[in-house]
Amino acid sequence: MDLPSIQQLRNFVIYGKYGNFTTAANAANITQSAFSAQMKKLEDLVGVRLIERSNRGSHLTPAGKLFYTKIARILGELEEAMSELPGRMGKTQPLSVGIMLSLGDVHMNRHLAYFQEHHSGASFRVYNLEVREMIQWLKEDRLDIVSLFYLPALHLEEYEKVFFGIENLVYYGPNLKLPEHAVTPQYVASQPLAQYSPQYEMNRYINHYFTSHACPPQETQAWFSTPYAMMNYCQQNRIGAILPERFLQAMGIAKGYCELEPPLRLPCYLVYKKDNPKYATIQVFVDYIRRVYHIKK
Repeated sequence: MDLPSIQQLRNFVIYGKYGNFTTAANAANITQSAFSAQMKKLEDLVGVRLIERSNRGSHLTPAGKLFYTKIARILGELEEAMSELPGRMGKTQPLSVGIMLSLGDVHMNRHLAYFQEHHSGASFRVYNLEVREMIQWLKEDRLDIVSLFYLPALHLEEYEKVFFGIENLVYYGPNLKLPEHAVTPQYVASQPLAQYSPQYEMNRYINHYFTSHACPPQETQAWFSTPYAMMNYCQQNRIGAILPERFLQAMGIAKGYCELEPPLRLPCYLVYKKDNPKYATIQVFVDYIRRVYHIKK
């Protein structure tokens, strides 16, 4: 069996994260035509359509979503195995950091890079995962620390939790004629929506927001794994989505969305095990993040 190259798989994972050829090609630092051709060669090699393309944009097929989940995990484990080879390890073991996939935390990636630049010997392995998979990895000691929304359905009693900020969710619809004031859940529910994938905890939490305000079932037009893909879909179609305001601002978006009334806000936490052998390193990183967000002890 002919196998794909590591570069093809890495770029496929990049596409799976962003759900848009232009954004993914920029992240991979190659032209869009070269990126698209590489994805087509990958599909020809595996013999399955992984990406659905149309005039309205593109998205992963069901087979593509399954392949993305497995390949992202395999590549992460490969990089971990490489880093642990004798002679490659630095003075300190890297922290394995999990970031909630539906959070799209651009800021956290920047914080990690800045921390590494200004703390000699610091290194990280970063994984973007769905929240329940991330908690399972934390339980299995495959992750040292995770950044997530604190959702009521999660059971985190056995972990140490450090608050570092509030995430405000907003209604994003750049091609819609949005009102100048905040919108109600009834207003949002009356419009077609792009939503998080049904198996994601964020999907259940947002749906609970609507049902708790006696809204009718939402007409979901498309489901996505990441806020990057939802944002790009909204930019190409007349549809709205509920997305983190901090994520939109980090992507350079200052308009095209409005507040929700009542607001939909989620506290953000860093979660880790107190008995982790890297606890001292974790504490240094946690203190740094709290200073970034101006959280006093």
